[in-house]
Amino acid sequence: MTEIGAPNPRTTTFIGGSEGEWAVTSQRMLLGPPIAAVSRVAIVSGNSPAAPDAAWILRGVATNDRYTMRDEKTSLLERQAPIGRPEATRAALILLKKTPDWWAMTQDERRAVLEEQSHHIAIGLRYLPAVARRLLHCRDLETAAPFDFLGFLDFAPADEPAFDDMLGQLRSTKEWSFMEREIDIRLVRPLGEAQLRIA
Repeated sequence: MTEIGAPNPRTTTFIGGSEGEWAVTSQRMLLGPPIAAVSRVAIVSGNSPAAPDAAWILRGVATNDRYTMRDEKTSLLERQAPIGRPEATRAALILLKKTPDWWAMTQDERRAVLEEQSHHIAIGLRYLPAVARRLLHCRDLETAAPFDFLGFLDFAPADEPAFDDMLGQLRSTKEWSFMEREIDIRLVRPLGEAQLRIA
């Protein structure tokens, strides 16, 4: 039995500050206002307790598939790797907020832009399983959040050029013209150091 008001077990919290298992190698503001620069990022499953020394705390929740067709979902499940592989010592935390025009569209209209026009899913499939990804939604949280999505993706050092190529393709699509805010935070984790496995 789930207690009313209990923390959502599908929530993941990212804490930016001076502590955490991931060291920040770069933090780029691509669209919109920046967030505070940090040297480390901690990832906590669930709602994090208070972190008084944190420069920022961002939360997202894993939710149901909204734009994926059955054949696409099957292909993703067959090819995608889990977050947290030992060799995946590089990662990116991508913070995204879309424009009001995007959210004014119906779900089928957004699907048409995302896949029929932009081929978002098809592009991502080409880089599996080298790049593992997890998309977390912020609009489903109980309180307002500064971003709509938190994308966490990890990969081995040798696969970082492929990851950058994938991002370049996505950023050139029609979908990205609806982006209002984007921040790209690159991370590194020492080999062998424990990493949270985001379910």
